[in-house]
Amino acid sequence: MSLDNETGLDPSGIRIRPVSGLVAADYFAAGYFVWAVLIANLARIGYEEKNMYMAAYDWRLSFQNTEVRDQSLSRIKSNIELVVATSGGKKVVVIPHSMGALYFLHFMKWVEAPAPMGGGGGSDWCAKHIKAVMNIGGPFLGVPKAISGLFSAEAKDIAVARAIAPGVLDIDVFAFQTLQHAMRMTRTWDSTMSMIPKGGDAIWGDLDWSPEGDYECSAKKLKNNDTKIAGQNGKGSSGNATHVNYGRIISFGKDVAEMHSSKIDRVDFRGAIKGNNLANTTCRDVWTEYHDMGIGGVKAVADYKVYTAGSILDLLHFVAPKMMKRGGAHFSYGIADDLGDPKYGHYKYWSNPLETKLPNAPAMEMFSMYGVGIPTERAYVYKFSPASDCYIPFQIDTSAEGGNEGTCLKGGVISVDGDETVPVLSAGFMCAKAWRGKTRFNPSGIRSYIREYNHAPPANLLEGRGTQSGAHVDIMGNFALIEDIIRVAAGATGEDLGADQVHSDIFKWSEKIEIDL
Repeated sequence: MSLDNETGLDPSGIRIRPVSGLVAADYFAAGYFVWAVLIANLARIGYEEKNMYMAAYDWRLSFQNTEVRDQSLSRIKSNIELVVATSGGKKVVVIPHSMGALYFLHFMKWVEAPAPMGGGGGSDWCAKHIKAVMNIGGPFLGVPKAISGLFSAEAKDIAVARAIAPGVLDIDVFAFQTLQHAMRMTRTWDSTMSMIPKGGDAIWGDLDWSPEGDYECSAKKLKNNDTKIAGQNGKGSSGNATHVNYGRIISFGKDVAEMHSSKIDRVDFRGAIKGNNLANTTCRDVWTEYHDMGIGGVKAVADYKVYTAGSILDLLHFVAPKMMKRGGAHFSYGIADDLGDPKYGHYKYWSNPLETKLPNAPAMEMFSMYGVGIPTERAYVYKFSPASDCYIPFQIDTSAEGGNEGTCLKGGVISVDGDETVPVLSAGFMCAKAWRGKTRFNPSGIRSYIREYNHAPPANLLEGRGTQSGAHVDIMGNFALIEDIIRVAAGATGEDLGADQVHSDIFKWSEKIEIDL
């Protein structure tokens, strides 16, 4: 599954390709649905293979490289054109899930851009062909989970497993170096870099401020089926919590995560000399870039103490220079000063909604549909484990716990509201504020809607993964979400659905973010 570490494309002699057709992603494995429930429900209102198309793509590649290698973007363009032409000119409803939301943002810029970089469809292609884009669990502004994955091949579940069975994931018997293998593989996938948080400290917060700083982790959630409707400037539930420093995405030590920034003694890592090579003969095929850093290099990372979204990019350039060199050619993470600057015509900006404009398609609609009410990874407490042999020198500190029942810090992970993978801020901010009305990111005033689905776990085993789940993948079986999609696929508009449906504080948090609109 690994790609070439220099090109981000196929390694010599190995070709893995995505399956095509609706079977590409109906089930992940036998009995574990992804798109299957939605496909079956769309079939009940008359959709079939001739007018319902699964846009499967190789999710390991950078978005532009899916076109270079597989012509995936060209296939989406021609399939949409065919469906519109054979349906009497009716426009399509596009339903991206997760990273697919970023991929389709890239597509909408690509399809209008002139060849050879783009698809040559012209500035009115989206207006002519797309009725609505219904994004499910879209990580528009990235996910903190991507940072822990790239930094230490961990997330909350891996850290918990390590705490339960210390040493097992690092054991070197029979070359069972699980996390090192995972890191070596995932760092060859350019797509993982599309998920790095975008917008820097202005969006995600700095050492002492973050938009969600007052979030109450033990706040009482709405009951099943309770719905709170918010208007275009409404807001969701609120709680009164002790301040949480969410802006400190990585902190080395619980004390660093909680103390005032003026008391943190930091040593800048950027000029650090990378010491002697750590690698030895036992590393075999699981070399990672940490083995070139030496003790001096990895210690410098820990001595900087705390990293915000703004310094995370420098951190990743320091610990994974090859990966970030490749990624820098395909992705960008800033906020545009002037969207009229010709440089934003380059494809590396197309999947960052803060560095690109929505198409000139005033009749089109943008939906952000996602689950809420599940603790979702937002920041991490790390510990420095001096590297020995092939171990990854940084680990989430699972012993770090908050001091009270309502704490957001559990097992080294600081949580916020979301769908277990994507925080509310990433899924909702663009539709709540940056795309709301006519803005520089949405110059034609495409209508944007937020549809939140409050998580309710399955009532019993007969419900399987639940019919009211807000979890990142299980939401694909959420009856309320499926009904919303079916109604739009049958001709309804966002206003027909009741406009926004909000349970979280997304509007309140969005108001705290100050960027030029």
